[in-house]
Amino acid sequence: MLVKFLDDARLVAEVSHLLTVAEEAVEAQRREFGKNVIDPFAAMFEMAGFGMDHAGWVNSELMRQAQKTLLNHVGGFHQNILGSVAGWKNMNTGSVVDIVSEKHKVIAEVKNKHNTLSGGKRSDQYSNLEKLVMQKASRYHGYTSYFVTIIPKSPERFDRPFTPSEKETGARVPENALIREIDGASFYQIVTGEKDALAQLFAVLPEVIAGISGKKSDEGDRAALKAYFSNAFGA
Repeated sequence: MLVKFLDDARLVAEVSHLLTVAEEAVEAQRREFGKNVIDPFAAMFEMAGFGMDHAGWVNSELMRQAQKTLLNHVGGFHQNILGSVAGWKNMNTGSVVDIVSEKHKVIAEVKNKHNTLSGGKRSDQYSNLEKLVMQKASRYHGYTSYFVTIIPKSPERFDRPFTPSEKETGARVPENALIREIDGASFYQIVTGEKDALAQLFAVLPEVIAGISGKKSDEGDRAALKAYFSNAFGA
């Protein structure tokens, strides 16, 4: 098995989907490039300031726009992986919550990065989770809810009450043991039972990507990426 907590075929399918998203995003930007008005002043100063010719600037702009599309799907990749682990269910886009485990009585909302939501929207997220776990009419009444940030602001591990500030008053919401926030590595451990589950996933991705795309990353690239992982997760 590539990782201890997930079927190989499922992992390969999710990686393949994300690679397809990336490829299609680049192609879409190539087709659409120039249809929206380009700021010629910004282009001129970027070319001069960043030491690019026009062809280099166009390629950089294509990648920048395509990256936005890809990043919107990376959080979905983690949601799909977590929701494919035995005992857990991915509720998919548009549901009231991202991931559910009836077995463990847990629900979770998954965001890819610490700056995905502004302060006001974090408060809205708290209110949504509160309704789901506290209202007696809710099917998730009494469940533990998690606001998951896969890439935290700092590499510390945390599993603590989720207490964002209220939009109207600026005061923090009261602590509730059933409404929590957690980093990605810690939540992967909860879901899989594997302390190093996220590290396992990261370690096998180059192999999976190479098997799908035929493009093997070199040793220097892998070392740089591993350093990024260590910086993000302290591991």
